Amino acid sequence: MATHSNGISALQLQSQLGLGSYRTAWMLCAKLRLAMVNPAREPLCGVVEADETIIPFRTKDDPVVVPAGRSGVGKMLVAGAVEVDGGTPRRARLKMIDGFGKHELHAFVLDAVAPKTSLVTDDWPSYNDISGIRHKAITVGPMAAHIALPWIHRLFSNLKRWGLGVYHGLRKTNPQHYLDEFVFRFNRRRTRHAAFETLLGIGARTTPAPYYVLIRKSA
Repeated sequence: MATHSNGISALQLQSQLGLGSYRTAWMLCAKLRLAMVNPAREPLCGVVEADETIIPFRTKDDPVVVPAGRSGVGKMLVAGAVEVDGGTPRRARLKMIDGFGKHELHAFVLDAVAPKTSLVTDDWPSYNDISGIRHKAITVGPMAAHIALPWIHRLFSNLKRWGLGVYHGLRKTNPQHYLDEFVFRFNRRRTRHAAFETLLGIGARTTPAPYYVLIRKSA
């Protein structure tokens, strides 16, 4: 869970540990995901790229047909940010949001980045006028979005491939925890030897989560 680049699914964990129950393996993975956010982590700073994306939920009726555009029906709406230093990505944040309006995106940015950060986005108007943030909006126009904002789009691309490759699509059961899992390993991709001890340390300080908390579903 901590050191493999793609993590491990509950089914794989059940097989590897020889567990008799899939539910036991799933609960173990779910509890570890809860420990993948350090409450004392520092916000992103310096230059930060931010954007938003849409990921369809996996359902029992796959393939699912979801409405086109920015509708949230059958989809996970995700805001993301990547700290960039000298043209190289460092840390990231991902968060489920209820919509792409000013209220949701302002709340995400103010929670994810430090004051006086230089925020770079596309020209989506919901990013305008964020208090205490230096904002640069790039008009994408006919230019491919990944050219204007390369690192946040690479993060989204890797996230979607990971979700399909490891879990065959993300479900509505605590999707934020899967985003936290992805970010945990992304932020420690150069220090995987230390990620194991980090996860143990945070886990020892994490409030125990009963089963009903672990199986909560998004609306």
